[in-house]
Amino acid sequence: MRLPFLNFPFPGFRSKPMSPINQRRWRNFKSNKRGYWSLWIFAVLFFVSLFAEFIANDKPLLVTYRGEAYFPVFVSYPETEFGGFFETEADYRDPFVQDLIHDADGTIVWPLIEYSYRTINLDRQALSPPSADNWLGTDDQGRDVAARLIYGFRISVLFGLILTILSSIIGVAAGAVQGYFGGWTDLIFQRFIEIWTSVPQLYLLIIIAAIIEPNFWILLGIMLLFSWVALVGVVRAEFLRARNFEYVNAARAFGLSNTKIMFRHLLPNAMVATLTFIPFILNSSITTLTALDFLGFGLPPGSPSLGELLQQGKANLQAPWLGFTGFFAIAIMLSLLIFIGEAVRDAFDPRKVLR
Repeated sequence: MRLPFLNFPFPGFRSKPMSPINQRRWRNFKSNKRGYWSLWIFAVLFFVSLFAEFIANDKPLLVTYRGEAYFPVFVSYPETEFGGFFETEADYRDPFVQDLIHDADGTIVWPLIEYSYRTINLDRQALSPPSADNWLGTDDQGRDVAARLIYGFRISVLFGLILTILSSIIGVAAGAVQGYFGGWTDLIFQRFIEIWTSVPQLYLLIIIAAIIEPNFWILLGIMLLFSWVALVGVVRAEFLRARNFEYVNAARAFGLSNTKIMFRHLLPNAMVATLTFIPFILNSSITTLTALDFLGFGLPPGSPSLGELLQQGKANLQAPWLGFTGFFAIAIMLSLLIFIGEAVRDAFDPRKVLR
């Protein structure tokens, strides 16, 4: 199947056709309408969240002043640039700065939401209900909940994606070595994994949080130390099953190295079972970060976090919009990932592929 829009008029260029087995897998994936549309919805939400600074920000997208254009989203301008008195960055929400710009026949183009995740709305009280100014209300510090939801969604998904990718690389490599070589290598690795998985992860996080303040990368490193084990068993079983097949023995007879046999001949077969687990590992990674933020051992205070939003909802039952926002955001996001995982599982199901 050649894609027409890839037939560029370059000499010798030909789009690589999709193999029949992959065509069937793609049809099986699309036949699961729930998972197919969940993939589109999740992709659109994640793509939109990547531009959170252009959707929710306390800095204008564009300012025109005396015939010149300024872009505060990208560049920090001092107040003196607009006729003010201070050399510090201009506060565009300050009526004084707005009057300076408007008096010079200037314009201010704001994002859709005029608040960042850390902006405090001084015009309203904390824990204010949803309104035209704050679509989802404010939290216990007067910050806009909608802005924090957008930024928190982006951080959660990026954390889960990075952790899933790194965990998959390490887990697949470890499982491949175990399954291919077997014997003492497999035995020693298995005993190490049993000991390693018995380390209490939550206690380790509490100890580290008492010594240093955890941030995004520290949490990612700690989670990576334990999450790579999830795929080892699946990859190990596939390599143990196929390491003595005829095509593997033939490759050894032709003098191929162990590395080429493992990653060129055995790994594609093992990836079928591995790919079906990746959406569920992503789901687990996001859930773990949310749980840590809810317990207070996650991202630094003030960071946009879905878990912190849930914790505020629990602590402020008189403001139900906090709990409802956090619950529905997490429930919808995890449900979409589960539906995508089910569709991927159907796509790689051998019974459906061979049908």
